[in-house]
Amino acid sequence: MSKMMKIIGTVAIINIVARLFGFLREVVIGQQFGTSAAADAIATAYTIPNFIYLVVGGGLTTAFISVYHSSKTEKAIFVRRMFTSVLMAATIITVLAVIFAEPLLRLSFQNKLTPAQFELAFPIFLWMMPSTIILVLSTWMSGLLNLNDKFKLSSIAILVYNAAFVIISAPLVPWYGPTAYGIGALLSAVLMGIFLFVGIKRSKLYSLKPALGKSEDVKRVWVIALPILLGGASMQFYAFIYRVAAAGLSEGAISAVNYASKLANFPQAIMMTAVTTVIYPMLSKKEGEGDHETIRKLYKKGMLLLAALIGPATAVAYFFAAPLVRLIFERGEFDEASVLITVPIFKVFALSMFFLAANTYVTRFYYAKGNSMLPVIFSLVSVLGINIAIIYFLIDSMGAPAIAYGTVISSAINLLMLVIYARVKWKL
Repeated sequence: MSKMMKIIGTVAIINIVARLFGFLREVVIGQQFGTSAAADAIATAYTIPNFIYLVVGGGLTTAFISVYHSSKTEKAIFVRRMFTSVLMAATIITVLAVIFAEPLLRLSFQNKLTPAQFELAFPIFLWMMPSTIILVLSTWMSGLLNLNDKFKLSSIAILVYNAAFVIISAPLVPWYGPTAYGIGALLSAVLMGIFLFVGIKRSKLYSLKPALGKSEDVKRVWVIALPILLGGASMQFYAFIYRVAAAGLSEGAISAVNYASKLANFPQAIMMTAVTTVIYPMLSKKEGEGDHETIRKLYKKGMLLLAALIGPATAVAYFFAAPLVRLIFERGEFDEASVLITVPIFKVFALSMFFLAANTYVTRFYYAKGNSMLPVIFSLVSVLGINIAIIYFLIDSMGAPAIAYGTVISSAINLLMLVIYARVKWKL
């Protein structure tokens, strides 16, 4: 267990640096565009590519990890066929999204975007969308590395992506305006993909030469992945709901919600990613071996670790919301008016840190147990039911903070359902 904690610590440090660069991107966008229509456009354009990347890439990778240790096909053939399957799926989805870009954007945001917002968001979206192919593949390649205990390499890849994104995008703004962030998204994804591909090749793990052909194990991955995709989609609908609800408010609401949610997600994302990156492949292996006692210990230790790490961060974020927002964002175009819009939203979002991290963590145990449908049901009830109901009940009286309250209450209820069932069914 001490070895596991050392690995988690190393991955956490790399993730901290990677997330810092990712968060720096939001800070730079705030400095360059504040809470303007241009900032709204960047957040809007990134919503759909990021949704596909996290849902498709995350779902297929999680399912692949679940099947890998019990695969009946020769590992090298299985990996090549799975790589081909992921590549084809990501390419088809991306091509369709580019072809139908205009109606997709309008439909996704329920025609709430102003003409100015749409005109700014559309070219950014066209640049960002092709990066989805590489991001989905990169997620899968990272999963392959983690399965072979190459945790550092997969974590450094995220660092490469986030650092390149901000280093490429920010200097291009004087020439390309907000579209610079679309260009940066594509080029940084290419760099991350190359880094992972070369890393796998140099590690002499497997060949990633595409291979067609029928495979029962690939079919199993897709069967397992489909409910995971639905569950991931329901969780990622938080971002969609944030921006759709905010689109009906005043200019700057979309970007203010984006800044506040990213700032609140920063500490929990670091800790959750570090813990689940290491624990899930280990969990999948122990489940395959029938070692239920170790699984129970992993569950307890992980939950306690998340609480110990995220609890203090939540308290600091809540009680020092205003100085934190001023310290991190208030410069350039992010003025006093932007601070006043963002602080109350961030303060509420801070309360959701532990719930969101723990939901992701506990769900991994469901997947390892072969129950990928129940988390989907819980997520759908929480995100698309409770969350939306709370937002639209409160938004007229509270404005943008209602979006954050929806997240806090729905994520807490979702965690409660997951924990109760896991306790009753598996004694976790």
